[in-house]
Amino acid sequence: MKQRNLFTIIFSFIVIFTANSQIIYSDNFDESILSVESTSAYSASLSNDNLQINANGTATAFSPFKYTLHNNGSDASVNISNQTKLFIKVKGTSNPDLRIDIQDEDGFVSNLSPLSVRIDNDFTIYELDYSSNLQDGGYGGSDCTQATAPCPVDPSKIAFVQFFVNAAQGGYSGTIEIDWISFGEPLETPPPPSAYEVRYNQVSYLIDRNKTISIAAQGSFSNQSYMILDSSNNVILSGTTGASSLWNDSGEHIVNIDISEVNTAGTYRFQIDQEEITFNVSTDGYAELREEAFKYYYYNRSSTALESAHAGVYARPAGTPDNVVRVHSSAATSARPEGTVISAPKGWYDAGDYNKYIVNSGISTYTLLAAFEHYRTEWESLEYNIPEQGGNLPDILDEVLWNLDWMLDMQDPNDGGVYHKLTAKSFSGRVMPATYNLERFVVQKSTAAALNFAAVTAVASRVFSDYESIRPGFSAQLEQAAKDAYAWAQSNPAIYYKQGNGTPVADIFTGEYGDSNVTDEFQWAAVELFITTRENTYRDDIDVNSIGGGTPSWPYSDPLALISIAHYTTSLASSINVTAANNTLLSTADQLKDQVNTSPMKITMASNDYSWGSNGAVGNQLILLIRAYELTQDKSYIDAAYTAMDYIFGRNGTGYSYVTGFGDKQVFEPHHRISDADGISAPIPGMIVGGPQNENNPDTGDCSGSGVSFPSNLPASKYVDHWCSYSTNEITINWNAPLVYAMHALNFYQKETATLSVYDQEQKISSVKVFPNPSSNILNIKFPTTNTSSNIEIYSLQGKKVFSKELKSEQSNLDISNLSAGLYLIKINSNTDSYTTKIIKQ
Repeated sequence: MKQRNLFTIIFSFIVIFTANSQIIYSDNFDESILSVESTSAYSASLSNDNLQINANGTATAFSPFKYTLHNNGSDASVNISNQTKLFIKVKGTSNPDLRIDIQDEDGFVSNLSPLSVRIDNDFTIYELDYSSNLQDGGYGGSDCTQATAPCPVDPSKIAFVQFFVNAAQGGYSGTIEIDWISFGEPLETPPPPSAYEVRYNQVSYLIDRNKTISIAAQGSFSNQSYMILDSSNNVILSGTTGASSLWNDSGEHIVNIDISEVNTAGTYRFQIDQEEITFNVSTDGYAELREEAFKYYYYNRSSTALESAHAGVYARPAGTPDNVVRVHSSAATSARPEGTVISAPKGWYDAGDYNKYIVNSGISTYTLLAAFEHYRTEWESLEYNIPEQGGNLPDILDEVLWNLDWMLDMQDPNDGGVYHKLTAKSFSGRVMPATYNLERFVVQKSTAAALNFAAVTAVASRVFSDYESIRPGFSAQLEQAAKDAYAWAQSNPAIYYKQGNGTPVADIFTGEYGDSNVTDEFQWAAVELFITTRENTYRDDIDVNSIGGGTPSWPYSDPLALISIAHYTTSLASSINVTAANNTLLSTADQLKDQVNTSPMKITMASNDYSWGSNGAVGNQLILLIRAYELTQDKSYIDAAYTAMDYIFGRNGTGYSYVTGFGDKQVFEPHHRISDADGISAPIPGMIVGGPQNENNPDTGDCSGSGVSFPSNLPASKYVDHWCSYSTNEITINWNAPLVYAMHALNFYQKETATLSVYDQEQKISSVKVFPNPSSNILNIKFPTTNTSSNIEIYSLQGKKVFSKELKSEQSNLDISNLSAGLYLIKINSNTDSYTTKIIKQ
């Protein structure tokens, strides 16, 4: 599915060794001279005038294959002192990182600051400039040692080129083909870039859903011809673009092409001008992505080793046990003085660092619990490769428990207050958890932490109440913890966390998660406690009219209260103004839907949405569209959600697929210490990076030393795939959570579409009423006239019949309280026809 240029160059070439030529040395492998020796890990051969390297996966870390410069087969060296650039045309399977070092006659190697390229399945010309990289770091293989390093590499007598595939990892299995190599100048002049760039969903488009490909250009355009070919090269769709529209957020001119009629599963090619991309259409092309997005939490577990049986190549020893954590001076009380040792193991590392923060755990854990609560039938049948797989609890709850257990340890049992975070005083270096050795503290209790804790434990209490036999007393423990934290917050309504020089917590410099307005957290916590307990003391604290709309984020939790109210509309209707709450949610969803339908890029993102973690905002926007569909059964909301999710997978202002491990233009260098320090070329898969942000970029100075800069200062394009850019390329638990929710919810409805097609929906009994819908207990069936006999069947989305009953009256009441919460299909069969519709069991 790689985008590639269709322009073809035909050229002739002669190997020249004169210093007067721009090309100092070259080899296009057409003289049957093989200058690479095979090893046990790498088999070298010549094929179709290419150097072909087949790797069997046994190469150890820093194990190279070595190319020897030659003159008609005799070893040679060249002087690159005045032209220190190497050019190579190469491709390789599985997107390996190809590190390329040059070596002089004396064995000195340019390995102090190595240069590398990321290659893919299409031949690409790469340029590597060694003018600032001619130093040996003393890593072995020459007379240069650690004691004498760095040692100069002599550019006047370069004799070898060393290739390391996934250098620090090794183990590469695949094929690398080199078309040619040269010093000084390239053998081919790369073709001029196309005026157009194709932006598309690089993972999969879905059958029976709207499908859009976007064309971007720097100038306005119209009437450009395009076509789509199937795997047999048949043209199945062609046309001409309309006029482009300026997308101010990226400064590009955009045309959207509706390809929805490509509705058969398969792989297709889209061509415009000199550009071609391949894309997939499937009923469900996201199964692997959903699993990896969920398993990200397992990969980010603290206080445990990851075994290869579950983590594969990403297995690692345990780190940060957190069984010896000291109470910081800011958190000290008479019951727990400064320096008191407590134990608070488990939890998820919050982001690219190794600290754990209650406020951000709040929205993250809630979103996963809500995913289960809203789609219980979906999650109960899902198993993932984690240590608890297939146990008595659904796997998602096993994973949530890893963080809940830690959160419970963060509550002071003496007063119910909750520590803001568990942290070192500063961020660690780029090390693995097992080598992390900084002293850890719990710091100041805060109102925001207490309220986030109260809301999450209230939700968890009602979820785990159905698993009393598995975790006896746990639901009650969670409920009491929520009540205690809420009471502490009411007694301490304005304790705001501030840290750093001149603040109440002056010696802590890790993530702050400061929030000086907690009115939204109070409303969210009150809503969740009332839903769980139905105690009037919490109902009386709810002011529906003060709960705002918009997109949720860690400092803004009002929409989380709306999401829970929407799910419990029927049972809350007699207690609070659910109509006002739902209208607030729908108002936001309407704005998002209108944005998808009218914006130049057909996405939910408006100009002011490109804040820190904008990709997390996209996931939460999808959730709001999905909830609006469930409130109204208006298909336009869910249609907008399916269209808008393309943004995450490449139809955006950068062309990146923002989830590691997926897409043709992948993110490879996220700001994530484990992925950076584990010696594995590819990052842990399934992590969504923060994405473009236009609020501020404090890391530009950090990036400047590495020569990295943002390609654009416009909000939709201000992103760079580099470790240094923590403001755009970090990962966090609160950005992955809405990705997990949205992708599973959309799969839920994709399966619903497939299941509905099984049933006859052409003949329907007119004016049948099924109400209330959603319902938690009683479902009413009303016919327009006296009904003689009908059969009611209820099916899960997997097609399993879960309920059946004969009806012999005009109206019947069905008790569905024994069904698990979720979406079902109800089919009503009479003597002459039938009626099928959806019902939601709360």
